[in-house]
Amino acid sequence: MTDHTTVPGSAQQKIDTSVPHSARIWNYWLGGKDNYPVDEQAGDAYSAVFPGIVTVARSSRAFLGRTIAHLVVEAGIRQFLDVGTGLPTEDNTHEVAQRLAPDARIVYVDHDPLVLTHARALLTSTPQGATAYVDADLTDPDRILSAAAGTLDLSRPTALILSNILGHVADHDQARSIVTRLMDGLPSGSYLSVNDGSRGVDADYERAQDAYNDSGAIPYFLRPVDRITAFFDGLELLDPGVVSVPLWRPDPSAPTPGPIGEHGGLARKP
Repeated sequence: MTDHTTVPGSAQQKIDTSVPHSARIWNYWLGGKDNYPVDEQAGDAYSAVFPGIVTVARSSRAFLGRTIAHLVVEAGIRQFLDVGTGLPTEDNTHEVAQRLAPDARIVYVDHDPLVLTHARALLTSTPQGATAYVDADLTDPDRILSAAAGTLDLSRPTALILSNILGHVADHDQARSIVTRLMDGLPSGSYLSVNDGSRGVDADYERAQDAYNDSGAIPYFLRPVDRITAFFDGLELLDPGVVSVPLWRPDPSAPTPGPIGEHGGLARKP
């Protein structure tokens, strides 16, 4: 029988459709349908100032797919903890992983009531594998690990996925502490995949994001590349290190990519 469960939590709150929400705007840029007119308006206003945001969003999703494929095929990973997963679109973590390894097990974590509403789309699984959804906040690593242990065997290597989520934590030391606490709960041979918006590449992107943060919407803070790299302290970074996401092991048959204001990397816990 297909194993898919939702871990109940506190996300059964009213969804506010009167103000734009970053996860729903991101879903809109990715071509998803789980958003509202207020999110489309905010997304269009943002892309009018910085058209490259759609490229950033889709390059981020492509990076996620390439890292998961490496983890499954090259590293033999069969367990994934995807924190801050956002709304379901195409090529979600379980779809990429189970396409390559039907026995893969995936736990999604988010604290957005709309994501919980649509969690069933994240819970389709192969009969051999499993998916689960946990309603928990990024700032509560202990709850995340405890709940994830209901589906994953955390004594076995597990890949922690933090895709475009750490930018929601304004304080860099707090963000690093969250990453450290989550990785401390995973054994040797586990992996960390991080990608986030970066400063120092595209001034137009930085101005657009700063203006968005000042608008009253849920803010997302771009970080200098060295601060994104610091999330991997104590781990073994895989080549080519922390780079602009289109440059991380790009498809050799695709056109040569250029850098964008989104950096990421993949590292192994020794």
